[in-house]
Amino acid sequence: MTKICIFGAGAIGGYLGCNLSRAGANVSLVARGPHKEAIEKNGLMLISDDSQEKFDLTVSDNTKELEKQDYVIIAVKAHAIHSIVEDLMPLLHCNTTILSAVNGLPWWYFYQSNSNTILENSHINSVDPDGVIWKTLNPKRALGCVVYPACEIERPGVIKHIEGNRFSLGEPNGSHSERLKILSDLFIKGGLKAPQKKNLRDEIWIKLWGNCSFNPISALTGASLDIIGNDPSTRNLVRQMMEECQKVGEAIGVKFNVSIENRINGATSIKGHKPSTRQDIEMKRPLEIDPIMSAIIEIANKLNIQVPNIKHINALLKLKADYLNLYKRNEIIEKLTI
Repeated sequence: MTKICIFGAGAIGGYLGCNLSRAGANVSLVARGPHKEAIEKNGLMLISDDSQEKFDLTVSDNTKELEKQDYVIIAVKAHAIHSIVEDLMPLLHCNTTILSAVNGLPWWYFYQSNSNTILENSHINSVDPDGVIWKTLNPKRALGCVVYPACEIERPGVIKHIEGNRFSLGEPNGSHSERLKILSDLFIKGGLKAPQKKNLRDEIWIKLWGNCSFNPISALTGASLDIIGNDPSTRNLVRQMMEECQKVGEAIGVKFNVSIENRINGATSIKGHKPSTRQDIEMKRPLEIDPIMSAIIEIANKLNIQVPNIKHINALLKLKADYLNLYKRNEIIEKLTI
């Protein structure tokens, strides 16, 4: 039986844990506080499409209590991974695979990327300060993932699935490996969509397009996606930020197979939705600024590409986060609900 640990059994992590358990995997969870206590006492409840199902899963806040794993799925925010690397080590044997189910550019991004730039096989400091994750976990363990479902913790021990069930998966080098096939098959058996992508980085940047533009504008203004996209001024700002993002992506080999206008229209069609960065402000949670904005700026600076609008909005969002005390990197992990 395949052993899978979900580190960060919050909304997405809990959703994955339930579905992988349904597929027959031996699933363990890392969680803390009231959420962990509720799972220990009552199991983890998944509510989806007006139905609910309880899963009795092993849960701990101490990875030393758990077995070595075949797969570890990291489901904390990307900016928190550097703070948990030592906690991950007891879970790893020599062939353990690590899947980071996060937004933005992942810590392993330039591993075997064929970017044909000076960035090849190097870490992104904005995402991985001083290369701590890269050096400790080793990017050869990494599998890529693009997360699409929307879920929330309705109350401790209860995950509510709102929409979507797709997790695109891929090897950093684009190969169709056995470890990729095994995990994709488990996702599918559990009721999820899990396409194996040869060019997963293209999909990462298509999602990043919206994350680096709609997310910070919503965070700063409080406006939902449809309001931002239907207002001529903010729509134009989104377009300019996406154009800058595209220039950076294309410089490292990314192909954008969707037009900017179609990408904007797709986001605008979602009525009343506030993206995760705005939700984090309202919930007073640390903001994932670095993987969705600072990383783009870092790459742009190294390749001498101008991204003035992304830089301006990044600066404003960091100022707001500092003012709200939501951007102290060293305190991030203590505030996360995992």
